[in-house]
Amino acid sequence: MIFSNKATRHWRLSAAGAVAAAAAAVLVACGGGTSQSEPFIAERVLVFGDDASALTSDGRRYGINGLASTGTPPPIDCNLEPIWVQGVAGLYGFVFAECNTATPPPVPKAFNFAAPGATVADVAAQVDAQVAAGGFRDKDLVLTMAGMNDVLELYAQYPTRSEESLIAESRARGERMAMIVNRMISLGARVVVSNLPDMGMSPYARAEALAHAATGFDRSQLITRLTTVFNEQLGVKVLLDGRFVGLAQLDLRTQGASRSPLSFGFTDVSTGFCAVAPPNCTTATPVTAGAISTQYLWADATRLSTGGQNMLSALAQERALRNPF
Repeated sequence: MIFSNKATRHWRLSAAGAVAAAAAAVLVACGGGTSQSEPFIAERVLVFGDDASALTSDGRRYGINGLASTGTPPPIDCNLEPIWVQGVAGLYGFVFAECNTATPPPVPKAFNFAAPGATVADVAAQVDAQVAAGGFRDKDLVLTMAGMNDVLELYAQYPTRSEESLIAESRARGERMAMIVNRMISLGARVVVSNLPDMGMSPYARAEALAHAATGFDRSQLITRLTTVFNEQLGVKVLLDGRFVGLAQLDLRTQGASRSPLSFGFTDVSTGFCAVAPPNCTTATPVTAGAISTQYLWADATRLSTGGQNMLSALAQERALRNPF
């Protein structure tokens, strides 16, 4: 489910309808009667992760922010250009406290603990804090994604550290991310977890390849290898049971978009949209005048644009609706 700016104000209602339709489909598929499986409908949404999932206290995101249609200058409207966790929370009609703009404001039932710059170790600490604050319930849906900052941190150690040792460390961090997911499942939550986009295709990786081209060693491919082993371990070590976890394979979508951008609605998959660093980037601050945020894969050198977030949101919503949980 991808949201245009014009439709964003109505996405919570239509998305909540999708949940009801999905629940009805489960009953129909079971053929009626009294022995149907009860469809999972979240009572809370909890978010743990990094830049891709984080909101500032005033609802800005570490990608591209939308602007209200009135005002001089027009203020940021946190309901526009929603990030993936807003899209999934909207399936249940939930809002985050950071973007609770309705009148009267509803009680938030979505809680965001993600933070810019967070690594897998930081996500483990976020989960520890939630356990200490009351833990998880059996109707909690957790949304989580991390590892981008781990891959970039490891790459920055090359060539001081060998590629072999960096690959081994990235593999270990992917496994740790899977263990974090498995822990939350053991505590009663249902989880939708995304793997990483291919960071070797990011504007940052492309710039690194160009800067070191004279060495004959393609550094973007090293970043891809670090990403790949992280994703492989996450996919192998996470509990492979659709009753508890749904895996959004963002890597495959970003690779497909890089091969055939127009097939995925993109006009630019190699450069960043933003002339101003997130979280202050808006639809009015593109590098290229007239650029459209949904047609870019990347917001800046490493973070997803609205187009990339929409891609992830669609994957995650599909997992939330279609996994049996």
